[in-house]
Amino acid sequence: MIWVEALAILLGTIAVLMALGMPVAIAFLAACILGAFLFMGGERGVTQMLNNGLGSLTSYALVPIPLFLLMGEVFFHTGLGNRMFATIDRLLGRLPGRLSYVTVLGGTGFATLSGSSMGSTALMGSLMVPEMNRRGYSQHMSLGPILGTGGLAIIIPPSALAVLLATLARVDIAALLIAGIIPGLLLAVFYMVTIFIQTRLDPSAAPAYEVAPIPLREKLFLVLRDVVPMVGLMVGIVLMMLGGLATPSEAAAFGALGVMVLAGAFRVLTLKALVASVTGALRVTLMAYLIVFGSATFSQLLAFTGASRGLIEWATSFDLAPVAMLLAMFAVLLVLGMFMEQISMMLLTVPIFFPLALHLGFDPVWFALIMLLALEISFTTPPFGLLLFVMKGVAPPSTTMRDIYMAAIPYILCSMLLVGLLILFPAIALWLPGR
Repeated sequence: MIWVEALAILLGTIAVLMALGMPVAIAFLAACILGAFLFMGGERGVTQMLNNGLGSLTSYALVPIPLFLLMGEVFFHTGLGNRMFATIDRLLGRLPGRLSYVTVLGGTGFATLSGSSMGSTALMGSLMVPEMNRRGYSQHMSLGPILGTGGLAIIIPPSALAVLLATLARVDIAALLIAGIIPGLLLAVFYMVTIFIQTRLDPSAAPAYEVAPIPLREKLFLVLRDVVPMVGLMVGIVLMMLGGLATPSEAAAFGALGVMVLAGAFRVLTLKALVASVTGALRVTLMAYLIVFGSATFSQLLAFTGASRGLIEWATSFDLAPVAMLLAMFAVLLVLGMFMEQISMMLLTVPIFFPLALHLGFDPVWFALIMLLALEISFTTPPFGLLLFVMKGVAPPSTTMRDIYMAAIPYILCSMLLVGLLILFPAIALWLPGR
């Protein structure tokens, strides 16, 4: 059973290198080079593997990733995001728990465009938690919405992480982005209902405070000036893909150009902001491209050694129902999320899980959406979810890990409810892309 030996060598090498502190993408690349040398004919095998891996980086499907990232970086560094934040805060007036609603809306925008749940959590935690604590909000009202925004951001387009997953799994990018619209809106409703119920059960958890009333005319002006342009840009990107007017790459280009035009119109597109935006987008793009390279070579080795076929045959030999196998893969992702970040998890699991999912008859777009939700839920799963520790790092010193765990649980349950609905009613995700 050479495939078992090959898989053991590859995964063992990756595990050892990661334990030694090597970055995940580099560990994968080193393991793939070793595997190619052992199983593909020495130096010629390594050369062939590297050539095939470099070919994967020339894919046109990768173009939306840097463009969506640039869009998010400009949105953040020019202060357009903060303008929208402040306006939403003023518009909600005396609504109980309004800062929690603002956190969900604003945090979703940041995380969706940046593609980094960890970065979004760190930003929102340092920005919103002190203010909410100053207003007398309970810990679960301030911490929970921030931890919950990741699950919402990862599936609502434009999502750079969804584009990366679709590229790695060879899934239709536009279909996956569009498939996330209805589930994303449902999850947003679940979050809003959760905040509403919490404020009704315990009004003291989000005490009201005096807010200067705003005339209707000024409200309309604020909406038209600070909210409509930003939200309209994101909606426009989705509608362009939904109507077939643009490919994901073209829509991403329009988005990046559009946010720069908005920044210019508001006179906030400074050279400093532009340099910071390009630098931030470039840093994440290089990491993503290295991940794509490692995934392509890893998948090639699994196929060459027969490990992909062997794993599928081994997994299906247990004669489990497809739903039971899906839940098993879901559980694996939850465990991995306690120790690894999302892109690394995708690199490890996509070459194994997607062939198995196709063998079981799952729609690839539907399965990709389930996987995206699993990746995000795993990040906030107690006791070791990475976002929990990110939140601990930016929250006030008096915040305990128990506070963070309890704040995360209602939002984890919302995401679990959505996963259950998607399993029972796949049309929730597949109707809009017409699959």
